Amino acid sequence: MIDKLDAALRFNREALNLRAERQEVLAANIAHADTPNYKARDFDFSARLSEAVERGRASSQSVSLATTSSRHLAGQASSQAVSDKDLLYRMPNQSSLDGNTVEMDVERIAFADNALRYESNLTVINSKIKSMLSAIQQ
Repeated sequence: MIDKLDAALRFNREALNLRAERQEVLAANIAHADTPNYKARDFDFSARLSEAVERGRASSQSVSLATTSSRHLAGQASSQAVSDKDLLYRMPNQSSLDGNTVEMDVERIAFADNALRYESNLTVINSKIKSMLSAIQQ
């Protein structure tokens, strides 16, 4: 039963996690808009989403915690899901003299679009959970 619930929400959960990670990458680009030689980064959202749904996130993204006492609880910490090797460089439409490839208009549009899609994904997850609860209660 739990497996079916997990499977029903897996796609949306992975999409929500990747949207949050992309928001961090876009925010870093905006923060470095005035940094000389900074190269704007992003990742292919659809490719990363299909990869995350197919192989699962927890299998390759967890790190074991070291314990110093036998009374410590064992735990798992998730590593940064998008590593530097997964990030792609964005090609600028107009080059700058200082080598910075961040274009604020492009970044702001991508940031707002990603935020809107994050909110819509939350709405979809919320409606799915409500419909599941309604089915369980009847």
